[in-house]
Amino acid sequence: MPAGEEQAPAPQLLTEPVGGTPPVVDDVDGLHDACTRLAAGTGPIAVDTERASGYRYWPKAYLVQIRREGAGTVLIDPIPLAEQLGPLAEVLNDTEWVLHAASQDLPCLTELGLHPPSLFDTELAGRLAGHERVALGTLVEKLLGYTLEKGHSAADWSTRPLPQDWLNYAALDVELLVPLRAALEAELTEQGKLDWARQEFEAVRTAPAPAPRAEPWRRTSGVHKVRTPRGLAAVRALWEARDEMARKRDRAPSRVLPDNAIVNAALSEPGTQEALQALPVFGGRVQRRYSAMWFKHLKAARELPKSQLPSTTTQNDGPPPVNRWGDKDPDAAARLGAARTSLGAIAERHALPVENLLLPDLLRRTCWRPPEDRSPQGVAAALAEGGARQWQVDLTAEVLSEALHKTA
Repeated sequence: MPAGEEQAPAPQLLTEPVGGTPPVVDDVDGLHDACTRLAAGTGPIAVDTERASGYRYWPKAYLVQIRREGAGTVLIDPIPLAEQLGPLAEVLNDTEWVLHAASQDLPCLTELGLHPPSLFDTELAGRLAGHERVALGTLVEKLLGYTLEKGHSAADWSTRPLPQDWLNYAALDVELLVPLRAALEAELTEQGKLDWARQEFEAVRTAPAPAPRAEPWRRTSGVHKVRTPRGLAAVRALWEARDEMARKRDRAPSRVLPDNAIVNAALSEPGTQEALQALPVFGGRVQRRYSAMWFKHLKAARELPKSQLPSTTTQNDGPPPVNRWGDKDPDAAARLGAARTSLGAIAERHALPVENLLLPDLLRRTCWRPPEDRSPQGVAAALAEGGARQWQVDLTAEVLSEALHKTA
């Protein structure tokens, strides 16, 4: 360490909130008391949820954590209160929410009737401010000097009662969100990016629910190993049977039947139920009970007429994989190469991740099928129609216009 330079103090470890972890609110009287306290608080409200991803089929919230200056922290069990959260909505729906990675929490909060009137996303703010690592714990340690207790993010939050150390962890997730917001807002203001961030937050807040996938079974891990229509029909049959069972039992599909077992069965083409049971996973104690059902679906896929077999190529309205552009459309490859170079320079100049400067999918679509008007004004209109925010259009339209005039 250079002479005269003071060493930064070690981060302070937090294992539970400074004021202690409150009991979980799980009845109407407790909810009304919590809402009264929150309404009497001041400033933005920190919000987080805990789900049971990897354990349950439905991505619902099993715990909602809320903190506000002057009110402290509130932990709410939304399961017994799911139809009675109106008072909470009245409190929350008229002030700014602070969340970390808001797009992960907003869907299950919306399901509970809770909608932010305005939003500050600390993860997204960290990206725009130029931080390379934007996990909550990393930002809190770097900007506020605290280390948060870790360890329960992948827990089964549908467990009841919730263990005390899990509740401590959950309460810590909102303990420092508002101070973190203030630190990030100061950085963004200094960098001249606060308006950019506000546009991004609003885009997250108002984003529509994603459209259902046309063929969700094609996302089975390892499906690329299956190269025949008949084999893909087997994957589809097992995936759909598993999804129906998982939905009815509210269990994560991977806990009903792992993806690798589906792909292995499709590749092995077992001709009998006994042959299926001889495969890994299917011979286990639990799976043997369902082997007749799994085999029935495999057999049905094997007997499908050719007209009902899935295609070996996916249906996609977007451009082909980039590595094929050089053969399919060399000019498009030249446009994309020039655009990536220009956008990379802009992102570096502003200390931004290039994917936050412009969504990669929008960039590819624009380069593959440029607008008829390739002037900066025409490109700006095309980007806006594709969902780009105004700050992104302002930074990229001119250089993209130049790139779209490139040829091989």
